[in-house]
Amino acid sequence: MTPTPSPALAVYPSLRGRRVFVTGGGTGIGAAIVAAFVAQGAHVAFVDIAEAASRELSQQLEGEGGRAPWWRACDVTDVAALQQAIADAALALGGAFSVLVNNVASDDRHTLESVTPAYYDERMAINERPAFFAIQAVAPGMRALGGGSVVNLGSTGWQTKSGGYPCYAVAKSSVNGLTRGLAETLGRHRIRINTVSPGWVMTERQMRLWLNDEAEATIARNQCLPDKLQPSDVARMVLFLASDDAAMCTAQEFKVDAGWS
Repeated sequence: MTPTPSPALAVYPSLRGRRVFVTGGGTGIGAAIVAAFVAQGAHVAFVDIAEAASRELSQQLEGEGGRAPWWRACDVTDVAALQQAIADAALALGGAFSVLVNNVASDDRHTLESVTPAYYDERMAINERPAFFAIQAVAPGMRALGGGSVVNLGSTGWQTKSGGYPCYAVAKSSVNGLTRGLAETLGRHRIRINTVSPGWVMTERQMRLWLNDEAEATIARNQCLPDKLQPSDVARMVLFLASDDAAMCTAQEFKVDAGWS
């Protein structure tokens, strides 16, 4: 039995039984994306470095009546390990992935003056490189299936000129280039590729580290909508782009930021 999405929200028949791979799927926005696909009846696999949280998520979804997602603790800075996880997950789930969600990221704060070449490379290895090599790993299978959907998670932070994470801004600004740079190459095989750029999403980490009175005032001043963004708000956009309802959407950026940017 599969948990049923809220009756007020969309159900996508094309996602039922579809194989989906999510990077950084154990916590935050990624966990919401994994849960949303499970609720649609998809066969989901994910990787995350947070082993305890990933196990808890898998057990929770299974306890709610969903199919437990395949998952593996994986440091995505190790490209070989990431690509091996994708291959092993496809084997375990019975075939190639129709959907890839490149979600993994880390927005640790830093200053311009503090960045060393080693730190810069490490930030790119987390926030930029995994998406490219995950696409490289799933593309042959998607071609064999006759099509697929890649959803890259970007950010509006660099677009609104937010400070405090210049390396993260560099990496996230490159997501739109990756999306547009591969759209024609992948599109020949009916593989769609799009960017979803969230605003300030109220994940547990964001609330614990940075949500204070000043932040509350900033959100109220900049968002057009009064409600705080939740991980599930981003997940719903990802579902749409993964589904056949978005069959002619590619090379685009879709913002989920309550009108901030």
